[in-house]
Amino acid sequence: MDIAAMIFSATPDINAAFPAKAARNIGWHEVAAFGTQEIDVPGALPLCIRILILANTDRNQAEIKHVYLRGAIVLRPDRAR
Repeated sequence: MDIAAMIFSATPDINAAFPAKAARNIGWHEVAAFGTQEIDVPGALPLCIRILILANTDRNQAEIKHVYLRGAIVLRPDRAR
């Protein structure tokens, strides 16, 4: 699988560092990375970073497994296991 690009979004309460910098720190220097801020919705999940990875793969959609760590599963309860 080849990673083409990554989009990072963070809730407004994350403001001490750029989430995309973590990708650079682990060596992903050639991958295009873009950061954005989520809108400030009352009652939304706090301290949340979302990452959308755009990848070139031969796998079909059913074979792709999405990951929601800790409390982030509330973002997609239909994906709960």
